Amino acid sequence: MAPTQRITTKNARFQQWQALLTNRNKRQRSREFLVQGVRPINIAIERGWPIRTLIFDVRHQLSGWALDLLRTTRVEQVAMAPDLLAELGEKDEDAPEVIAVMEIPDDDLGRIKVSGDFLGVLFDRPTSPGNIGAVIRSADAFGADGVIVAGHAADVYDSKAVRASTGSLFALPTVRVPAAREVMVWLEAHRAAGTPVRVVGTDEHGEVDIFDFDLTGPTLLLIGNETKGLSSSWRELADQMVRIPMGGSASSLNAANAATAVLYEAARQRIARDRRSR
Repeated sequence: MAPTQRITTKNARFQQWQALLTNRNKRQRSREFLVQGVRPINIAIERGWPIRTLIFDVRHQLSGWALDLLRTTRVEQVAMAPDLLAELGEKDEDAPEVIAVMEIPDDDLGRIKVSGDFLGVLFDRPTSPGNIGAVIRSADAFGADGVIVAGHAADVYDSKAVRASTGSLFALPTVRVPAAREVMVWLEAHRAAGTPVRVVGTDEHGEVDIFDFDLTGPTLLLIGNETKGLSSSWRELADQMVRIPMGGSASSLNAANAATAVLYEAARQRIARDRRSR
C-alpha cells in the first residue's frame, strides 16, 4: 500500500502523535499510543493488536523487515522525515525505521483468562511507568495469565512502560482498574464458578516466607506501590501476606524486582509440582 501522506514539517498531525508520548489524557481520548522496535511490533501483529498507522523513514533505505512489514500490513502508511521520526522515537540520533500507532484496547478484566492454574499480578498504584513495563515483562516470562494495574497509577501505555515491557505488553493481557471493588467482583465471579483464586499480598512484614507458602493453586499476587507498599484496602482483602527473606543491609526491594522474585518462586513451585506428577 502506497503512503497516503508525507510529513516533513511539524504539522498538526505530527504534533498529535508527539502528544501521545507525554499526555495521558490525549492517549485516552484518541485511544492511541506509539510503539517502536522489531520485536514489539512483530508480537503486536502476531497477537492481533489493531494498528492504525505505520510511520516510516522517508529518506533512508529500509531493512527487509521494514519493507515486508509495509508490504503486508494493510493500514495507513505515512512517510516521515528522519529528524521528526527520531523525535517520535524519543532518540537524539538514529531514528527508528518504523513507528506503529497502536489502538488501546478496552480495560476489561474479561481479557484475563482464569483457570485452575491461574497466576495473575496486581500492581497497586505504581508511580513509575518503567516499573510497570518491567513487571509485565517478568509476568510474561514466568507464565502469568495477566497483569492488573490498580488505583491512581502511572499509565500502562506511557512510552517508558511500553519500552520496558520489550513487547510483553502485547503478549500478556494488562488491564487498568480504578479501585479494588472491580477486581473483587471479578474474582468472586470466578470463585463462584469453581476456581478458588487466592489473593496473596507481598510485604517485608508478611507472616510467612514466600518459599514456605503454596503458590501452586490459582493465585493473584499483590505488589505494592514503590514507596508506600500495599494500600490498607488490599491488605485487608489479601488471604495471606508473604515476605521475601533478605540478608544484607537492604531493607526492601524495588517493586519490579520484588514482583520478579515472587513470580519466579510461583513458577518454580509449579514446575516442581508438574515434575512430581509425571
